[in-house]
Amino acid sequence: MQTWMRPHADGNEHDGIIPRDASESWERHPADGMVGCSAAIREVLELVQRVAPTTSTVLIQGETGTGKELVARAIHRASSRAGRPFVAINCAAITESLLESELFGHAKGAFTGATAQKIGKIESATGGTLFLDEISELAAPMQAKLLRVLQEREVEPVGGTHSIKVDVRILAATNRNLEAEVRAGRFREDLFFRLNVLNITTPPLRDRREDIPLLAESFVMKVSKKYNVPVKALSAQAQALMMDYDWPGNVRELENAIERAVVLGDADEIVPEDLPKSIREAPASEPDAGYYCAIKHSKRQLIVRALGQANGHYIQAAKILGLHPNSLLRLIRNLGLKASARELPAS
Repeated sequence: MQTWMRPHADGNEHDGIIPRDASESWERHPADGMVGCSAAIREVLELVQRVAPTTSTVLIQGETGTGKELVARAIHRASSRAGRPFVAINCAAITESLLESELFGHAKGAFTGATAQKIGKIESATGGTLFLDEISELAAPMQAKLLRVLQEREVEPVGGTHSIKVDVRILAATNRNLEAEVRAGRFREDLFFRLNVLNITTPPLRDRREDIPLLAESFVMKVSKKYNVPVKALSAQAQALMMDYDWPGNVRELENAIERAVVLGDADEIVPEDLPKSIREAPASEPDAGYYCAIKHSKRQLIVRALGQANGHYIQAAKILGLHPNSLLRLIRNLGLKASARELPAS
């Protein structure tokens, strides 16, 4: 497995265990949620790299807001199907009567209102990847139809007279325990076995607390760009509250909290008063933040604050920090802070 090099606090490097593709993705696309240096997120990304080259069906399980669709998209991007469609459908967001037509398509005149032929999501994903979110919400008749797709690799449109062969990789996700659903008789056992060929579990944010500062910073950058406002640093007090909080809504809740803080906060940095009441009043816990993650976060905070004081000009920011401009430039690039700086030399 290829490895990447994580900088020490003194600027030197040591061997890491994160796949190079994954680490580069974190630095280049931090806003996509695949951010962190915890063992839990590294394990997920290693699994993504291992399952992506296959054509096997993957079941992605995890609590709401833990990034299951992000994992599915990462698998697709790293696969040989990356140049083909990635089609996502939320099985819980569409009524049962419409879901069959949405998935399988329908023939003209198949039912009232079917004034033209419609290609279903499965057929439109041919050559690529179909992502079925909230798979546990499928009604029994739809479970049977999906099982046939997995077994025969063909679909039959509603009102159609013949089947259509499809070449599609299926990724499914759920926030429920499908084995328990099978035991309760709410989910077909044979479909579960067809879906559970490969399995990835996305960790809740409370189990990867050391990633909270990095995720928060990436969301600050994303929201600041969205609303065209200055990038704010995260105060030590606000960070401590966020590290103590259990985040029942996981990464999605964290992103919402950061957007609220950036939009409503009046200070030059995010302070506790900018955070939702649920976070400010949560009972304290003892987070176990990783040493190198903490150092990296401190570096990023110092540099973001200096760049803000220098209006994004890295040479002036270097003077504020007492660094040579080349040293600061290297840190900006290594820490993925290009969006915060102006007038950077071409790479």
